[in-house]
Amino acid sequence: MENRWSDNGATQFIEAYKEKCGPDLAACLYTSCLIGADESLVLHGGGNSSVKTVCSDLFGEEIEAIYVKASGYNMACADPNGYTGLNLGYLKKLRSLSALSDAEMANVLRIHFLDSNAAAPSIETLVHVFVPGKFVDHTHPDAILAISNQIDGEKRLKEALGNTVLVLPYYPSGFMLAKAVADVLDSNASASALVLMQHGLVTWGKTARESYEATINLVSRAEKYISKHARALSVPDVPTPAQAAEKRYLQVAPIIRGVLAQPTGDRDRPWLMSIVQPLINRDILDLVDSEKGREIALTPPLTSDHLIRTKAYYLWIEKPEYDDPVKLRSQLSEAVRKYAEAYNEYVDRHADRMPEGVKRLDAMPRVLLLPGLGAICVGKNVAHSTIVRDITKHTLSVKKQIAAMGNYRGLDEGDIFDMEYKPLQHSKLQRSESLPLERKTALITGAAGAIGSGIAQELLEQGCHVAVSDLDNSRLKELVEELKDSFGSRVMGMPLDITDPQSVAEGFGSVIRTWGGVDIVILNAGMAHVSALENMNLETFRKLEEINVEGILGMLSECVRHFKLQGTGGDIVLISTKNVFAPGARFGAYSATKAAAHQLARIASQEFAEFDVRVNMVAPDAVFSHGNRKSGLWDRIGPDRMAARGLSAEGLEEYYRNRNLLKARITARHVAKAVLFFVTRQTPTTGATLPVDGGLPDATPR
Repeated sequence: MENRWSDNGATQFIEAYKEKCGPDLAACLYTSCLIGADESLVLHGGGNSSVKTVCSDLFGEEIEAIYVKASGYNMACADPNGYTGLNLGYLKKLRSLSALSDAEMANVLRIHFLDSNAAAPSIETLVHVFVPGKFVDHTHPDAILAISNQIDGEKRLKEALGNTVLVLPYYPSGFMLAKAVADVLDSNASASALVLMQHGLVTWGKTARESYEATINLVSRAEKYISKHARALSVPDVPTPAQAAEKRYLQVAPIIRGVLAQPTGDRDRPWLMSIVQPLINRDILDLVDSEKGREIALTPPLTSDHLIRTKAYYLWIEKPEYDDPVKLRSQLSEAVRKYAEAYNEYVDRHADRMPEGVKRLDAMPRVLLLPGLGAICVGKNVAHSTIVRDITKHTLSVKKQIAAMGNYRGLDEGDIFDMEYKPLQHSKLQRSESLPLERKTALITGAAGAIGSGIAQELLEQGCHVAVSDLDNSRLKELVEELKDSFGSRVMGMPLDITDPQSVAEGFGSVIRTWGGVDIVILNAGMAHVSALENMNLETFRKLEEINVEGILGMLSECVRHFKLQGTGGDIVLISTKNVFAPGARFGAYSATKAAAHQLARIASQEFAEFDVRVNMVAPDAVFSHGNRKSGLWDRIGPDRMAARGLSAEGLEEYYRNRNLLKARITARHVAKAVLFFVTRQTPTTGATLPVDGGLPDATPR
């Protein structure tokens, strides 16, 4: 275990923050960042730290205060806003109580905030209050859990860590745990640290460095103990190559994602989708392919903190029928049905313990394990599925270490239920408001121009996961960087040539690899050309035909293949043009080929409807830019249009604005709103064309 402490780094960090939050909290933030940077210590909002200090009230009187990491905040990104200050003097008095419910505890904590706008503090706040050290760090180290989660874990912990480290049996997080910690420390004043069985490690010190280094030293001892006592596990006789597993994943992920979709009862939006990510590496493959893989993996979680993310148990698919998609879908559907049935029975068994106001979680698995493939990790969005993936990776690694040393000991079912349905835990899942497209994925072709980038931005703002593609790599790279600044991992970019079937298949594969499948396809890529018919170059016309017609045909074909495999319908929107209905002189090649594409989309709406795939068209008039992003089409044809009308660039835009009934300047956002209307399924509509042109009388039919 690497000790990341740096006196110089600590000094710089404290200097940067002390004016905003004081030197004590600044020092606590520094160690929090060190701890959070190591995934073997904490993961995604897990763990917490605190510091006891003093501050002044409105009367200038000093009061005891404690600053505790807020619930769900990531230690790796610690800043003052992620720590909640409370009245320490009052909270110490709670020690005298014999009982305190979670609701009462949450209320008393909030009443004693130093800032009423602060975030809810960690569920383990009272543990930090009752531990006497000035600085306290609570972590969930892989190495500590690998020893504590064994049948003889307490004995092994003493051997590994020494007698000055106390071991406390499992208690549910909250007042009961805090009270037990206080009691055991009263009886063991010389204790240097505390291990909470099936939970984690607590260290403390007079300084931030002392507490942090106690964590590092104890985890290092645990790692050395594991290295000394672990025996080698047998590996499969015929291991699955990682490359073969990844190829297999691309073939089966849409089926898995479709099977995991939850029915909504809404005929327009019948499925609640999930974002799916694979976990494929040598360790995982060797585990799922081994004789004892199922026995090792299907045990309760390492720590109760993981329950709300991964559920207590994973779903194991025995002998997957990879070579037969129909049989595989049936096999997966039956396995998921049985898992859901078992989960609901588990909740029913403990219904009398369900806290008031807490809703039953859906019964779907969060992790699927498939021999020959690896692990499939599921969440409502990419942030959630990433958390599931990272927890699963560490969990299975630790369980393998335990199997190499002894026998696993997990939590009892009652304790699992109590933690899974603890109101303070559920609040972590309900922080952000759901957006209309949060569970959906979209692929946009020709995205680097004005219209494509406008559509991408709109879909992302509605929660969608968006894959932007284009052939202009430099403009595409700029767009991806720009969008990632605001939308992070919900954006991906890739080159895609719609005229090349292999490129199209690889584009879909990229989205499948990243998010599990595609729900929405925006066909925006196209090419324009200005020429009178008598001067038309046949090869140029054929090039437009290849892109605007054959490319659309190829995309439609790949779309329906994918949507049929996924089995949950889909939405296709073709960005058509007003030129389909009102073609312009010298614009014959563009008007004719776009009209052909438009007709293909109308036919697709008829052929794809039986699979609940809706195909609609948006027909805009001229869109010149989106922010600083210029239209590639108008970069090419603008000079000719300006010359033909004797106009400047500004004059050309004004010309197009004035020719429509509403005198409207058509923007990429207007086009994007039309796309959004279709993909959010506001009406039961397919095969329709929505003009976005301000009203052009000659662009009929309307």
